Amino acid sequence: MRTNRIRTTALAATALVATLSLTACGGEDRAMGTRSAGSAGTAAPAATSTDDQARMDAPEAGAPETQTVPAEGKRVGGDGRPRSGKPGAAAPIPACTPKNSTVKVSKVSRPINHLLLTVTNTGSKDCAAYHAPYLRFDDAQAVYPILDDSKPQAVVLLSPGEKAYAGIALLGEPGEDKPVRSDNLGVIMVDRNSEPKGEATLKLPAKTYTDSRGFVTYWQSDIETALMF
Repeated sequence: MRTNRIRTTALAATALVATLSLTACGGEDRAMGTRSAGSAGTAAPAATSTDDQARMDAPEAGAPETQTVPAEGKRVGGDGRPRSGKPGAAAPIPACTPKNSTVKVSKVSRPINHLLLTVTNTGSKDCAAYHAPYLRFDDAQAVYPILDDSKPQAVVLLSPGEKAYAGIALLGEPGEDKPVRSDNLGVIMVDRNSEPKGEATLKLPAKTYTDSRGFVTYWQSDIETALMF
């Protein structure tokens, strides 16, 4: 698992300064405490930020990554199992965002040192769980690494009420790095061009620790795949 390729992106310092300035001027409250390497930060959970704030906080990922929806898109049914379906050919499927879906994080018993991220389409139309979510533990100055090897063959499309999943590996091998405790998780959803489309702030399970060897997977159509890495 540790030999898989991991892509890391850094947040621009100017974006963080701009975010702090907006907050000081009475912008929407968000809780994304600051965490630097080797130290832990705490912050109170806050409401979902606006799209503009998420755009300013977006990681500098270089050229936009593309992920297309094939003629036979991968869907999940109400039972959580993959099924085939043909998305409309006229227009791209809109991204799942905090405006049309909800996100939650939960502990899992296996594998150890993992969390499960679940997005549910709460809107009235189909949405697509594009790419992988951008994650920030507390107010970390870099987004969490994304596991390239977890990229699915097709975008996961969700009808109203359906779910997609991403696995979060928290720790590497013992002794490799000093774990840092985190209390809150920022989840930034993206569109098909990897552009941020809104951020949700979640309360993490008690005593959640991460280190530099962790990663998050791409969105998957089932729990088993999300947690297999």
